[in-house]
Amino acid sequence: MRIPFDLAETIATVVDEGTLEAAARRLHLTPSAVSQRIKSLEELLGQVLLVRAKPARPTDAGVAVVRLARQAALLEHDALAELGAAGGDEAVVSVPLAVSADSLATWFLPPLARLSARHSVVFELRRDDQDFTAALLESGTVMGAVTSRATPVAGCRVTPLGSMRYEAFVAMSAMAQWFPDGPTPTALAAAPVVDFDRRDDLQTQWLRAMEAAEHMPPRHYVPASADFAAAVRLGLGWALLPRLQSDAAVAAGEIVALGGPPVDVPLFWQQWNLRTPLLDAIAAEIVAEGRRVLAPV
Repeated sequence: MRIPFDLAETIATVVDEGTLEAAARRLHLTPSAVSQRIKSLEELLGQVLLVRAKPARPTDAGVAVVRLARQAALLEHDALAELGAAGGDEAVVSVPLAVSADSLATWFLPPLARLSARHSVVFELRRDDQDFTAALLESGTVMGAVTSRATPVAGCRVTPLGSMRYEAFVAMSAMAQWFPDGPTPTALAAAPVVDFDRRDDLQTQWLRAMEAAEHMPPRHYVPASADFAAAVRLGLGWALLPRLQSDAAVAAGEIVALGGPPVDVPLFWQQWNLRTPLLDAIAAEIVAEGRRVLAPV
């Protein structure tokens, strides 16, 4: 049995775009033609590949087909790049990657800019907490991810990047109001906290280390990295910030460290174990940048 690559590409496009109509526009087909391609491949493989919901999502069998389509696109890109020396045009390939909000806001974009200047590549970034980005690799949604998971995802290889060090900060204007005697357990039970979202447990970890009542403080939720840091600077509450994001505000006298132990989050680069020049170049740039700016693991 052979899987036609154009049919596999159609499945991947529907997953990327979310609907048959959007996939049809991208593929320059009619929605009925897209539906027929999906049906043809499902009949060929004898398995349902897509859950027809909004957005459409792959079944377990569909995940394997999406991964095949993405890997075929990478191999085609590298072949065309080699043929480009003989006058061919190098195709632009889309590479989906997963990254945490803090890495995206601080160090992750410069290596991508360098890569896009040298290669015919565009990046589709999926943002999620570093504890959850590995799941996007497992599902075949992305080809590489910044993750806190040191154990390789099946079919992937892993490389240490370094540690993102977080320290507790509060606005200078709020320090006297909330912490006149420093970050005592009593003060920490009453001072408002800023969390990224309800999965963010960094502030809770720090409260636990400070032997404070971790469930007592009122909490704000600000789910965007730059806005999260701005909320701390403006005195909405205290929170842990990476040094890459806090140094300028400390120098400007906008925030002050609360002290207490830092929280180090080791980061790793995981990507598909498919050796192509483009994937190798992506790994080299991201790993080099991570090791340059992050603390040693």
